[in-house]
Amino acid sequence: QVHVVESGGGLVQAGGSLRLSCAASGRTARHPTMGWYRQPPGKEREFVAAISWSGGFTPYADSVKGRFTISRDNGENTIYLQMNSLKPADTANYICAVGRTVVADAAGRLQFVGDYWGQGTQVTVSS
Repeated sequence: QVHVVESGGGLVQAGGSLRLSCAASGRTARHPTMGWYRQPPGKEREFVAAISWSGGFTPYADSVKGRFTISRDNGENTIYLQMNSLKPADTANYICAVGRTVVADAAGRLQFVGDYWGQGTQVTVSS
């Protein structure tokens, strides 16, 4: 079993910054990749970013590229999401996932698959 806990959400004005944290504990060895999803009010959950154990695989959603940065501390089994230049459209419940990197198609493209999920931390960006 893997336990996932997020923190760092809050209320911020547009253009501001926030840093989210996600700590994983338990049997994480078979789930070395971690990432973030978000669920805006009334909408479906969407992928934000992920990071492999080595840090060599760091996909981002197009909507956050250049503004968000994902990083990790393997010693603490923790990942971070630095969010800059926040927009009202970034308002959502940010959910951390612990999972794996898999080959998604015949072309060899990689994809993050979440196996365990946290409850999320709310981020609200005011205009």
